[in-house]
Amino acid sequence: MNAPERDSVERSIKHCYSTWGTSYYADYYGSDAPYPPVHLDLVKRLVAERGVKRLLDAGCGPASMLRHFIEPGRDVYGFDLTPEMVAEARRVLAEQGVPHDHVWDGSVAVGADFASPAGKADYDCVLCSGVMPHIPDAIEDNVIANIRHALRPGGHAIVEARNELFSMFTLNRYSHEFYLKQLLPVDALREQAGDERDGLNAALAQVEGMFRTDLPPIRRGKETEPGYDEVLSRTHNPLLLQQRFLAGGFRDVQLHYYHFHCLPPMVSSHAPRLFQEVSLQMENNSQDWRGLFMASAFFVVAQRA
Repeated sequence: MNAPERDSVERSIKHCYSTWGTSYYADYYGSDAPYPPVHLDLVKRLVAERGVKRLLDAGCGPASMLRHFIEPGRDVYGFDLTPEMVAEARRVLAEQGVPHDHVWDGSVAVGADFASPAGKADYDCVLCSGVMPHIPDAIEDNVIANIRHALRPGGHAIVEARNELFSMFTLNRYSHEFYLKQLLPVDALREQAGDERDGLNAALAQVEGMFRTDLPPIRRGKETEPGYDEVLSRTHNPLLLQQRFLAGGFRDVQLHYYHFHCLPPMVSSHAPRLFQEVSLQMENNSQDWRGLFMASAFFVVAQRA
């Protein structure tokens, strides 16, 4: 990917988030959020287990997570692509005594941006949440390399992504896209259909009819900015992303799933209390194998080799 292409993607991402600076935390972490921020407790546990003293949040937003990791003896840092997010992060963290220069403008696609203004990297942990969906596949290995280089030897990466295999469970437009673009060899079928081309078209139409392709609704922007589903917002196959971290110089690469769904989301309205109650119970085991299909997101937790 050349620089102009990357710049175009980043401009759309910044535009998407430009009006969320002061509302994002309340929308997704506050008491009125549509679902509890279960990933926060998971990351707290992962950070505590690794004795992290020097933490960087790469793509920190308005310090949604970073504000929860301030404690005596730990230095916290963060950067974000969106200036409005950086301004809010600085404001929030300053109230907790974090120096202004511990938060800066930066891109995960630029290795130099991982260093603090003082010029140091060598973090015990690089946290990266909500960022990988917006990274083009063409530069994903570069981003993983940037995370690795920012860590001290033996340091840990905690990187979140949306779970592509959740599409096997949701029975909606994501499932339809996954079947046709990832799972089924549609091109090979069409090339070899011969006199069964009409039959193949009927089969594919029947497959499409098995899914609610009108759900979920497209997420639009609040004002004039594009919405989340109108900019690059990829999902990742957990097993393939795990392999990319292994190939990128990490070891002990673990997968931790979160935001479990005990039923496909489209039927949750029939028993909403039960749906949320049992789904939250499933969060107690982030490495439950069912998370491969029943959790909408996951963390790759890996140690720099």
